[in-house]
Amino acid sequence: MSRKLKLILYAVCMVALVVLGSITLEGYREAAKASQRRVEKLARESTEDTNTTDVTNLTAEAVATNPPPTNLAVGMRDKPDLAVEAAGASSRGLTRMLVYGLAMVLFGLGLALLIAFDVAQFLGGRAEKALFNDDGAPVDPEYDQAEELWKDGKYLECVNALREYLNKHPREQYVALRIAEIYEENLNNPLAAALEYEEVLKKNLLPERWGWAAIHLANIYSGRLNQADKAVALLRRIDAEYGQTTAANKARERLVQIDPNFIPTAAPEVPVGQDTAPAPTPSNLPPGFRPK
Repeated sequence: MSRKLKLILYAVCMVALVVLGSITLEGYREAAKASQRRVEKLARESTEDTNTTDVTNLTAEAVATNPPPTNLAVGMRDKPDLAVEAAGASSRGLTRMLVYGLAMVLFGLGLALLIAFDVAQFLGGRAEKALFNDDGAPVDPEYDQAEELWKDGKYLECVNALREYLNKHPREQYVALRIAEIYEENLNNPLAAALEYEEVLKKNLLPERWGWAAIHLANIYSGRLNQADKAVALLRRIDAEYGQTTAANKARERLVQIDPNFIPTAAPEVPVGQDTAPAPTPSNLPPGFRPK
């Protein structure tokens, strides 16, 4: 859902709640006033048309044991049409109140769903930021120690240390991307790197991170592994399933170069709170890594 559409929905829901709330309240007041007016009218007509029971000569004992009917009760009994008229007048206001009140509840539920979606997106973004620093690398002394092994040229030891770290922190899939990079760039093993990327793409990553990891895997397929069909299939998947990402733009460029008749899939709008920042272009490292 685009930000513009979401703002429009917020505005519509809030305006509808205010308007429908006012109409519902007015319907309630109208029903109450109509009922009160009809009762007062009924009381007046009952007083005029009904003989009042003379209780002046009754003894206190007679009044206590056989109280006379009130004017209103007599009127209600003798003129049921007046009672029906009073009920009908108030029911119109109640019907109006109920109809608009139900509509107000529906718009309130819609607003609650929008708020819940935004809260979920916000909390998801906060959780993702807690796992990674500004450069996308996990913040942990163990990770830093593994990077020190890389600086010393101990690439296999670095990979083993990173894998141990990843086993302890499986949500930090950026470590898996780092392992794939070391396999490709330092250990000259594109097949192992491709296998690492394939495992990463099975995880539930943010769309932008998934897209750039897939782009890098497609580069390995079409390059050193000489598997062009897999590369094209992956690029088409990026376009079809992650068309809202900047990585998809790169995939479309590649697909147009391969097939000038390629027709891109319509790209959906970027959901609020999703990671859409483009990856650094000067380096051939995965997005978020700094050159060492």
